[in-house]
Amino acid sequence: MKTKTTSDTVQPVTGQPDKNYFRFHEQHRHLASVFGNDWFAQKAESFARFFGTPVFLITQTVIVLVWIGLNVTGLTRFDVYPFILLNLAFSLQAAYAAPLILLAQTRQADRDKAHADADARHREALARASDERLALAAHHTEQMVELLEQNTRLTELTRQMSQRIQELTTEIHGRILGDGESSSCVSGTTGQTE
Repeated sequence: MKTKTTSDTVQPVTGQPDKNYFRFHEQHRHLASVFGNDWFAQKAESFARFFGTPVFLITQTVIVLVWIGLNVTGLTRFDVYPFILLNLAFSLQAAYAAPLILLAQTRQADRDKAHADADARHREALARASDERLALAAHHTEQMVELLEQNTRLTELTRQMSQRIQELTTEIHGRILGDGESSSCVSGTTGQTE
């Protein structure tokens, strides 16, 4: 089984995503945004997000076209041309939409800042881990070079010792054979004189 190492733990690598991939964001969960995390702030943000959707824009366009169409054709006369009531409705909508959109942007900016902070820390942790791995690799390389040099010296010593053993063996062999020949020569000459 493959393993994945992090600076803190060793975890098995599986087909499932790591459940702790937001570990650098966890410390920012306690931060409350400028406008808080209460019901109003959350609803205001959801309304502000809705104002930018195609559903809202298409619905508003249809309502405005029906409004103008009913008043121009004369089917109803609650807001005749120049459509002052429609203008007032747009002004009211803009008066509420602008602060809600600003609130949503502020909350999003707070989240973006916290996430950018966490991402920067994550990149720093990765850089530190990379530097540690490079230092460890350099240390292992130095050890390997030292071991190779020791191995080379030992191999040279072994070669020299083998050569010296060969020379000594040849010398001893020569002396043994030389003494055997001279002793047989000596015994052969004494046998002839008698």
